[in-house]
Amino acid sequence: MDRYSQYSQPIVEFYVLNQKFVDSDEDVPEQSKQVMYYSLAIGHHVGVIDCFKPILQCPYADYKQWLDKLPESEAKRKLVGLIKFGEIMIDITHINSLAIMFSKNRPHFNPQECKWTDTLMATFAAIQKEPVMYLMVKRRG
Repeated sequence: MDRYSQYSQPIVEFYVLNQKFVDSDEDVPEQSKQVMYYSLAIGHHVGVIDCFKPILQCPYADYKQWLDKLPESEAKRKLVGLIKFGEIMIDITHINSLAIMFSKNRPHFNPQECKWTDTLMATFAAIQKEPVMYLMVKRRG
């Protein structure tokens, strides 16, 4: 039994990429850090492993109701992508518009949606400080 089988309904799970490491037995010399950062940017082709940490989980139906409270915009379209594709990625290029949208619409949210918003806003702030971080959002079930 996996950790999602406890849910009779689909859920949405947000994961943050909170670290990456290069699958290597050697430390990266200081003068080679730029090469390492480039390698991280191009990803798994060079043995880079992503470490995702779940930060938020909500019922799929509640996620859709939360989105219904948001105005039509590019930021909302990004989040609706989960409904269409089952998975979305949120990176540094998305967080400003998402943060503005969530903060402007917070008065329309119920207490649970406010908690979800707070979690996302804190994560957006962390991404601003460390732009290589990003979120993966997946539908489960």
